[in-house]
Amino acid sequence: MDNNYLFLFGLIAAYLLGSIPTSVWVGKLFYKIDIRQHGSGNAGGTNTVRILGWKAGIPVIFFDVFKGWAAVFILPDFFPSTNLFSVDYLNLAYGLAAVIGHVYPIYVGFKGGKGVGTLAGVGLALFPWAILAALGVFLIVVLISRYVSLGSIIAAISFPLFLIFAFQETSIPLISLGVFAALFVLFTHRKNISRLINGEESKFAVKKGIHKNQKTD
Repeated sequence: MDNNYLFLFGLIAAYLLGSIPTSVWVGKLFYKIDIRQHGSGNAGGTNTVRILGWKAGIPVIFFDVFKGWAAVFILPDFFPSTNLFSVDYLNLAYGLAAVIGHVYPIYVGFKGGKGVGTLAGVGLALFPWAILAALGVFLIVVLISRYVSLGSIIAAISFPLFLIFAFQETSIPLISLGVFAALFVLFTHRKNISRLINGEESKFAVKKGIHKNQKTD
């Protein structure tokens, strides 16, 4: 098959994979709610944990990360297109397509999550040690402040810094991905940033979960 078509199909596959709205489907299938109408309104792992508890949240977080990892680690084997792009650029394109799918999922009206978990999955496939370092930053910030949004923002900013200075990455596409990840998280958390500045951001607290037919405020 022509490499142009392979690349196009690969992008579509990555987007459709990223579009799988894990939290929305878990909420509707098992709890009869739309997670986007509760808590922060975000279709992501953190809001799922906050509203439905860890039992629902852990699988959601795991699969959101898996989507990004699979887009980079598995899809290039099926849609290589290496005659068009270097492997790094191909990974970058498929990873970004998955993240865009997560934030703007076609299956549920293009209203998805903020992309942190899926971005982490992309990073985990490409540079796991830098992601683990950023994860450490995230956990420290959240444990101290109890603001998940603040932890996500600072971890995202630290990620390209770890890449460049701690792990001395030299690949321009990979460094570009790190910088993009930081900017993208800042963009998707722009409302959170405003609330943090105004002292209106909610601190993280886990509910015990709700009954399948029980609604939350």
